[in-house]
Formats: sequence, C-alpha cells, structure tokens
Amino acid sequence: MSTDQMRPILLVALAFVGFLLWQAWQQDYSPRPAGPASEPAGTSAQRSENGAVPSVATAPGPDVPEVPEPSVTSAAPGGSADAPSTAAGVKAEGIDIRTDLFRARILLKGGTLAAVDLLRYPVSPDEPDRPFSLLAESGAKLFTAQSGLVGKTSAPNHHAVYASEKGSYALEPGDDEIKARLVWSEGGIKVTKTYTFRRGSYEIGVVHQVENNSSEPWGGRVYGQFRRVAPNESRGLGQIYTYTGGVISSPEKPYEKYDFDDMAEQDLSRDITGGWAAMIQHYFAGAWIPASDVEAHYYSKALPSSQYTFGVVEPGFTVAPGTTGSASLKLFVGPKIQRLLEAAAPGLERTVDYGWLFFIAQPLYIGLQWIQSVVSNWGWSIIFLTVLIKLAFFPLSNASYKSMARMRKLQPKIVSLKDRYGDDRQKLNQAMMEMYKKEKINPLGGCLPIVVQIPVFIALYWVLLETVELRQAPFMFWLNDLSTHDPYYVLPVLMGISMFVQQRLSPAPPDPIQAKVMMAMPIIFTFFFLFFPSGLVLYWLCNNLLSISQQWYITRRIESGAIK
Repeated sequence: MSTDQMRPILLVALAFVGFLLWQAWQQDYSPRPAGPASEPAGTSAQRSENGAVPSVATAPGPDVPEVPEPSVTSAAPGGSADAPSTAAGVKAEGIDIRTDLFRARILLKGGTLAAVDLLRYPVSPDEPDRPFSLLAESGAKLFTAQSGLVGKTSAPNHHAVYASEKGSYALEPGDDEIKARLVWSEGGIKVTKTYTFRRGSYEIGVVHQVENNSSEPWGGRVYGQFRRVAPNESRGLGQIYTYTGGVISSPEKPYEKYDFDDMAEQDLSRDITGGWAAMIQHYFAGAWIPASDVEAHYYSKALPSSQYTFGVVEPGFTVAPGTTGSASLKLFVGPKIQRLLEAAAPGLERTVDYGWLFFIAQPLYIGLQWIQSVVSNWGWSIIFLTVLIKLAFFPLSNASYKSMARMRKLQPKIVSLKDRYGDDRQKLNQAMMEMYKKEKINPLGGCLPIVVQIPVFIALYWVLLETVELRQAPFMFWLNDLSTHDPYYVLPVLMGISMFVQQRLSPAPPDPIQAKVMMAMPIIFTFFFLFFPSGLVLYWLCNNLLSISQQWYITRRIESGAIK
C-alpha cells in the first residue's frame, strides 16, 4: 500500500481515537458551572411579554407569581389546617410507595417525589438485591421531581406541607394501580394531589384537584420541575462520556439539549405547544409531559451549590366558588427503553442519544433488538449484527481487499522505485502513478470503501453505548455485563492481536515513520480498549476477525493468480 493510500486510513483511525479521548477530556476537565453568588428565585412559572417575572401584587387572576426558594434552614410556607389528621404511626415526613417497578418516596413537604429506586435495575450484577436509585432527595446525587400550584391567591407550591391518611402504599396481586393522595387546605381552598402508579408502567400521573369553598374565584397554574445537582464526579477509565443534563422538545426541534452550563449562563424561557422537558443521563431519564394541545411555558433556574431547576408550567385555570377544577401533568421516571419512551410522549425516544448519526443508528438498534428477540442473548446479537453489516458491505470491502492485495503484490517494485529515486519524492510519486496506471490499480481503491463504512461503525458504537438493554446483560463465561469492561482483559488483548494480524496481511507503508506508527496502533488500541464496555470490544473483535478471513482469502487468491 502506498504512502498516499495509507495516510487516509491512518488519519481516520487516529481521528476516531482522538474523538473518544476528547469526549473523556471534556467530561473530566471541562469547567463545571458554579452556583450564583446570591440565591435567586427557584421557579419562574410565568413571564410577562418583556421577559420579567410578575410579582404577587401585580399578577392578575390565574397568572403565576415567582416561587422563591427558601434557605436550607427556613420553614416552608403553606399549611394544612383543614386537612385530615395523619393516621397513628405514619411517618410525618413522607409516604412510601411500592409497585412491581418502583420503590418510591413522596415527601409531605411539597408532595415531592423525592426518591425512586428501579427494582428491575440492580446497581451491579454482584448486588442483585440493591436497586439503582434514579431519584434521590439529598447529597451529591440530589435529583427530585417537584410539582405544585402557583397563583395570586392561596396555592400549594413545592414548599407547602401536605397531609396523608396513609403512610405507605403497596401494589397488591390483582391490583392494576395505586393512587396516593395528599391533601392541603387553606383559606377555603382544598387541594388534593394524587399520584397514580400503574402496574408495568414507568409513567406516573400527577393530578391537582382544587375544591374552592371560598367566596372568590380561584386561579392558578400547575407546574412540574426537576431539581438536580450538576454532576461533578471523577470517572474511572472504564466510564465513557455520555450526556447528562436537560432536554426540551418542540415540533420545530424535537430534541434540544440545554445542559447545566446553559442553565448557569441564562435561564431557559420558552413557550411550546406539544413538547416535554426531560432530565437525562446514561441509560435513564425523567420527563415532565404536559397536555399535547396546550401552550406550556418551559423554564430553568440556577440555584446555589450547583443546583438547578428545569421544568414546565401549564396555562392557568380558574375554579369558581363552590366548584371543583383540576390540572394534571404526566411524569416519566425510568430506563430509556425506546418503545416505552415513545408510548409516553412523541419524540421522547430521542433521549436515547445516538448523536448526529441517529438516522443510521436507529435502524441498527431495530436490527439488534430483532436479533435479540430470536437468540435471547445480547452478546450473540452483537455478533450476528456484525456479520449482517459485513455482508451488507461485502462488495465494498471485497474491492478494498483486492486493491490491498494487488498493492501488496507490487511491494517489491515500489521498494525498487524508492531505492532508484531516493529522496526525490516528486519523481518517486510520478513513477509510482505510472506503475499504477500500467497495472490498472487505483491507489485509493483500498481506503475509499473503508471510509464509506466509518459512519456505520460510529453509529453502531453509539447504539451499543446507549442501549439500556445491554446494561448488565450477560454473554457467556466470565462476561456477565456487556456494558462494563472485560474484568480479565481477554477481549481487548484478542482485539489487539487481530489488529496486528490485519496489518501483517496489508502491504507495509514505504515510509518508515508511517510504518512505525502503524505498528504501534494495535498496542495503542489494545490499551485504550482495556476499559471499553465489553459489548463494544466484542463488536470490534468480531469485525476484525471477519475482515481477516475475507482479506486472507482474497490475498491468497490474487497471489496464486486465481484472481487477476
């Protein structure tokens, strides 16, 4: 293979490694957003036309005033003087929920969904009885789902204190749902906040019912928001960067990231019809989903200690004296399984972030999922999908390997030309081009087919990285989790050996420096892949083995004269 032919392949390989290293550097060393010096408002539920937040005094009727975040030591506003008494023995601070999918906790302060453990997703295969905590109410993992009502008159926001007649709910055999009710009352206004958990569903209904027993109309808005600490964790070599932060959706932009740096720089303020607001991370997501036919307001706010709120508020509604009205939001909290996300809200499946190659990655995911439904093993699914991809690109790779084999056959002549022209690169390249023309060989024929396949390889990389179904999915023998690195490093070493064998089958670059760099590539890739998820390394190893088989067969046929 000529120097000109080898350069594009080398650049593609180095660019791919550089891309992964850049991602790791961004996650480890990019500056984290700092909390503001003074404590701002926590929820800007409505803004006037010029962008200002209306005050309580000037907010007309159902318009929503700013809801201030209290300091850590201050007491929450609101009360429950007319609420039913709490049953004996009930924990005053919250309600425990147990379903087939969740172990959750709702705080009486604000009716906040403050903790959610996902029972079907253990933290690790070694701790199968310890579920992964997606929502947590304190510490470095703070991530809660707050909701409430705000208005000109009495309304329970996420600082109000509710009461409940039960301290715990459990989904019993034969039950399809749990309705956990919390009650708040003040000044003739009674609000019943109901959480609905359904069997087999990660969607949670949140309804605020307002009973107006006063003599004046009541007006307000319902909102839902996430409160979260910006992640600032050091990562091990086995952890690859994936996006953690906010996402909003609109008909114009179905998937728009709004990360913690954006929130620290400027508050989000957007009116959208038919959207949703999500806070996502690797494998899991939370999303507030308003009614699809209303224009809702989407907002964010930076708080002290690198905390942020990110949410949505629906249009206002009015409840006349002596009547009852209600407003609702839907909340999704769970794994990023595409069919469940798509059922929850249009476009929510885009939170499975495949990057800009999603249009290639999505068909690959569908194919991988279909294969898994047949073989019932994600490891074998990766292998079979790799085989199908190789078959799809067989004509291209066949042409590539034929070109490489012919170039390999010409190596002695290329070395002879180099000895003849020495350091005169212009004459050397001219002589080589004349030789290629005479032998009817395209010097780029070996690299162009490879370049065409690069987008598919990168797209599959993201599919294997983002698919939650691969989390803790076993393959065989010692590989009990395809989403983590091989504990004995067998796959990375085999992958490095396969790269070395591939190089031996390819013509060596005549340039000594490039030859040394190419010889170092298997070592570099082996070290880098030591800490890659084993599912990704399995794919790369299988692809290399298939390529070696095809390249060896074609090279042997051309060198024997069976193929001209």
